[in-house]
Amino acid sequence: MSSSAPLTSQERETGSHFAPKFDSNGLLTCVVVDALSKDVLVVAFMNEEALGLTRSTGKIHFWSRSRNALWMKGETSGNVLKVEEIRVDCDQDALVIAATPAGPTCHTGETSCFYRMLNAEVDDTVALVRVKT
Repeated sequence: MSSSAPLTSQERETGSHFAPKFDSNGLLTCVVVDALSKDVLVVAFMNEEALGLTRSTGKIHFWSRSRNALWMKGETSGNVLKVEEIRVDCDQDALVIAATPAGPTCHTGETSCFYRMLNAEVDDTVALVRVKT
């Protein structure tokens, strides 16, 4: 994934060479969307190892910042996310992955981790409203 010489901004932004740009913690932001519905399923982070495993296995792997550990989505539940397509943003520091879920994506059992909406018209004690996912 890395090359011997750093890419120029123009090469990184418009070229065809994949050169992911990890942050100072060695992470990329990864947004996973359902390949069919295009709903956002989860936002998480990948380090170089997680990205490599995702590409080689076709199943999405992440780096858990809270556990400081590599994990495959669905490794305990069986609800893996199968990669259909990986898109890279212009400066190669974020990914959007279209995936086919094998079941609910959220650890709560919800289809998506984004099952609540912020209702700005109320105070923060009742601001989250459930939405259909």
